[in-house]
Amino acid sequence: MSRIHIVFGPQGAGKSTYSKKLADEVKGIHLGIDNWMWKLYGDDLPKSMNLKWIMERVERCEKLIWELSEDISNRGCDVILDLGFTKREKRKLFQQLAEENGKEIQLHYVSAKHPIRRKRVLDRNVNRGETFSFEVTPGMFDFMEGEFHKATESELMNAVIIDTNPEE
Repeated sequence: MSRIHIVFGPQGAGKSTYSKKLADEVKGIHLGIDNWMWKLYGDDLPKSMNLKWIMERVERCEKLIWELSEDISNRGCDVILDLGFTKREKRKLFQQLAEENGKEIQLHYVSAKHPIRRKRVLDRNVNRGETFSFEVTPGMFDFMEGEFHKATESELMNAVIIDTNPEE
């Protein structure tokens, strides 16, 4: 049976890198929100931060991504959802959608310390490597830090926990 993998954690923790690696390991399909948002709406981004505008488009992408996820899963292939999942309610919603459709779910929590994550995000702006989709300014990083809902004990109980801090 195919599985829906929900990858979550704070920004810069390494969710996209981990998700792509996981997709290779399980021969699954990686679906990442950053790529969708940038390719569909990047040219239309407002000059100043407009959370309402962004979230409306995130919602549209998430609906389409879920429909695609169902189709992929129904064909017997694992799906790795790399949608940020900053809000606990969004994580619950996607778990509920999967359960209602008889899909097996696996949570993956990716974490790293704040200074490490901030450096990764700012470095990614400069290096524009494989996981770069759009520039995240220091102000955007700080704003999004406050938006992330920490993982609950019940979420972590059955999750694969990935610590991406460099070894000291």
